[in-house]
Amino acid sequence: MINREILKELIPVTDEEQAILDGRSTVDSSIYTENDDNIISSRKLLKDGKLITIRTHTRFIHFPEHTHNFVEVVYMCTGKTTHIINGKTIDLSEGELLFLGQNAKQEILPASGNDIAVNFIILPQFFDKTLEMLGAEETPLKKFLIESLFKEENPGYLHFKVSDVLPVQNLIENLLWTFTSNASNKRNINQTTMGLLFMQLLNHTDKLTYQSKEEAAILQIFKYIEENYKNSSLTEAAKLLHYDFYWLSHEIKNQTGKTYTELLQDKRLSQAAYLLKNTKIGVDEISKAVGYENKSYFHRIFARQFGMSPKKYRDIE
Repeated sequence: MINREILKELIPVTDEEQAILDGRSTVDSSIYTENDDNIISSRKLLKDGKLITIRTHTRFIHFPEHTHNFVEVVYMCTGKTTHIINGKTIDLSEGELLFLGQNAKQEILPASGNDIAVNFIILPQFFDKTLEMLGAEETPLKKFLIESLFKEENPGYLHFKVSDVLPVQNLIENLLWTFTSNASNKRNINQTTMGLLFMQLLNHTDKLTYQSKEEAAILQIFKYIEENYKNSSLTEAAKLLHYDFYWLSHEIKNQTGKTYTELLQDKRLSQAAYLLKNTKIGVDEISKAVGYENKSYFHRIFARQFGMSPKKYRDIE
């Protein structure tokens, strides 16, 4: 349950909502859009120079289909809201998070007075610190999450059912507190908190709802590789995740453009590169640590991937 002091700031009926209760039957588009194009504009909702703001979701009215030219994060404080995202119906319940990438199509059914949702309106550059905190290591899982939100040609969404994950709830509450209490040094605090939130969510992809069976399989494979890259195989993954081996192999290639072996190699080599830059562990030990017993093979494929030997990669500033 969200802090009562925060909720007290969010629950009052806004002027916009009062106009609806007084008889207005459609959303006042002048609040949200610059043209008659159903694109909600950051310039309408963010003050000059701001990268992030919050506003409570407008209750008591159907919000017609629209897109955004920013990243939106919806947090359900109390009650429930029903969203139609890219044609799929999503019930967002108390404590859950919905991330919407730029250009995702969204429609929202009317909410009641006790359905309190907060919308975070965020420009992509706000996430620079988040990406820095997530580290330089490129992983298939991190790449999937980032592309879902930040690639304009991939208007995705992420629905996290994290109401029972205390660290996530605490971090969201911290974000809300900085806005409702008008805390000083707000930008640095919020950027750091958002980075910590993403780090937590990367550990809780089991709480993601999936747009399809195929997407579920790919995310599960990403997570499996992340946790088992030293000793893993597609046969073992298919058995553990209860998928047909041949179907899973086909979907991995279809969804990612790579084979399981290539995804596994990408993870192993990115981990090796991270260890080379951030530890003093010997090259041969790193080779073994990431799953390559054959040292000469490791040196060969590392050089093919990065254009130089592991030793030279370590020595370059």
